[in-house]
Order: sequence, then structure tokens, then C-alpha cells
Amino acid sequence: SAQVFLHATMTGLRMAAPLMLLRDGASEAKVGLLLALFALTQVFLALPAGQFAEKHGLRRCFAWAVAAACLSGSLAFIWPVYGMLCLSAMLSGAACGLVIIVLQRHVGRMTDDVTQLRSAFSWLSIGPAVSNFFGPLLAGILIDVSGFRAAYALLALFPLCSWWLIRGARDHPSAQVRHPLGTQKAWDLLFDPPLRRLLLVNWFLSSCWDVHTFVVPILGHERGVSASAIGTILGVFALCATGTRLLLPIVANRFHEWQIITAAMWVTGMALFAYPLTSSAWGMGLCSGVLGLFLGAVQPMVMSTLHQITPEHRQGQALGLRLMTINASSVAMPIFFGAASAAFGVAPVFWLMAASVTIGSRWAWMLKFGRKHG
Repeated sequence: SAQVFLHATMTGLRMAAPLMLLRDGASEAKVGLLLALFALTQVFLALPAGQFAEKHGLRRCFAWAVAAACLSGSLAFIWPVYGMLCLSAMLSGAACGLVIIVLQRHVGRMTDDVTQLRSAFSWLSIGPAVSNFFGPLLAGILIDVSGFRAAYALLALFPLCSWWLIRGARDHPSAQVRHPLGTQKAWDLLFDPPLRRLLLVNWFLSSCWDVHTFVVPILGHERGVSASAIGTILGVFALCATGTRLLLPIVANRFHEWQIITAAMWVTGMALFAYPLTSSAWGMGLCSGVLGLFLGAVQPMVMSTLHQITPEHRQGQALGLRLMTINASSVAMPIFFGAASAAFGVAPVFWLMAASVTIGSRWAWMLKFGRKHG
């Protein structure tokens, strides 16, 4: 629950700020650069954040994240200009990145077997899905009713709820006490073939998530869809992702992680291909829902696989490495999407990602050959 409110600050800003810029006549390329900044700080902070989480635990990391997230919404409210929105994007992205790592590490320490691990990450992944629903939805409603600054003010208050909810949590002891890292570097983990495949698959799927987040506001703006309707379309995606993750503990008992990920990549490719062919908000909402159902199933399976193939005392490093790689993509891809949309239109961006994720399903299938750490 604590993750929901903090993450909603970022998802709300990620929907509201681009709409504000588009309303003021900014180009798609400029909007793409802004969206890239939500991930930029996570690229540089991911590995240090993983080590910081191993050393200091849950509560201290959360305190820093709450402060950064509150500041991000406050700056957007006080001075909603392009430069300040860029700074807000970086602060909220950094806050969410730190919280993701520390919570994934914390949850991984709480389980005793693979079944519990899958179930725990399924429940943990519900938080971002819920925040992806009500963050953009509430921001969109406030924008239509009271304007952008009212939305930014609400988003600045959300992280305080996170701190109130986390105040009584207790940390688990660090695995470094039993297995010191010594001179081991996070980059050494890339020599492990199963982890390399997992990171590549994760990159394909996170890029699909990025293209959906980036292009829906542009597509909706082009078709004259209201801010609240765009927020609802993004909310449908999040709601379907939440529904999938509620059912995932049952599904995960019948299928292996690699099977679920491979199937999700095939369906995602088909949904992305169909998306630009829709001609109404209802059609966009349908495609958004299908993407939510299948992309929502992926992250818990990725995290379960990562914790199985990585030694316990290096999981903080592996989590940081994963977050760094996908956010490096999240920096580059919106810039690319923005430039491509400006030059060729929205449809080719969807079709390129559809082809990429379908081809990338080969590496998801190869995850079944990954070794397990005891």
C-alpha cells in the first residue's frame, strides 16, 4: 500500500506534464525528452541504490524517497514551466526507483520457497498497477475540473500517505552479513547467461510499456480525446494489470515463469499491432486492456526468476542492474519514439515495437534452460 501512493505521484506527473506541454504547443520530441527524464536518474542511481538498500534497509530508503517525491509534485505546482517539470520528472523517477529496489529486496527475504516467491511478487506488483490506475485518472479529472496546478498539488501530497503506511515496518537482516560482497561488482553478473537473457526479455517488455505510456497521450491528443478520457484509457491498462496479478498466484502454480513470459510477449505483439488501427477511445481502451492483462503478468515472473538464478547476497546488485538497464532504455526510447512519431507518425512506432517483442520471445523461451541457485 505504501508503494501505491508514492508511485502514483510519478504516474500522475507522467500523464499530466506531457498533456500540459502538448496543450501549450510543444512538439512530440520535446515531450519525449521530458518522459525520458522520469527514468534518467534511475539509470545512474540504480546500482548505488541497490547497495544502499543492502546496507540501510527499508525505512531509511523510504524516507529519502518520500522527500524526493513530495518535492517533485511541489515544484510542478509552484512553477509549472518546462525546466521545472523536467526536474520534477527526475525527482519522482529517482524516488520510485529507490522504493522499487528496496521493496523487491525486502519481499525476496520474506519467502521460503519458489511458490511463495511467485505469490509474493504477484502481490507486490499489484501496487504499481493500482497506482497506474488512480494516479493518471485522478490527475486527469482534476485537470478537467480545476486545472493542472490542482493536479500537481494533489500529487505532492500522495507520498506523505506512503510514509504514514510504512512507519511501523521492520527490516530483515542483510545477507551481506553472511556473504560479504568483497570485490564483486554488479557488472560481473552479466557473465551469467540466464541473467543476460532475463535482462534482455525485461528490456523488450519494458519498452512496450514505455511506448504505451508515451504514445497514448499523443494519440489521444491527435484525436481530440479529453484529459480525463486519456487518464481513463491509461487507467484501464493499470486496472487489467491489477486483475491479472490478483489471479497470477493461481496461474503460476500451473505454469513455469518462462511459459507465462513467452505467451505474454506474443499477445503483446498482436495488441501493439492492432492499437493504431483503432479509430475511437473505446477501441484504444480495448487494446489498452489487453496489453494490461498480459504485460501485467510479466514483472512478477521476471522477479521470481531473478531471485532464483541470483545468489541471495547479490540480489541487491542484480535488482539494481535490472533497474538500470530498463531505465536506460526508458531514457532512450521516449526520445526515439518522439522523434519517430514526429517524422513518420504514431502507427510505425507501434508496429516496430510489435515486431521487436514478438522476435524477442525467443529469449523468453530460452529462460527454461536457466540454472537455479540453491
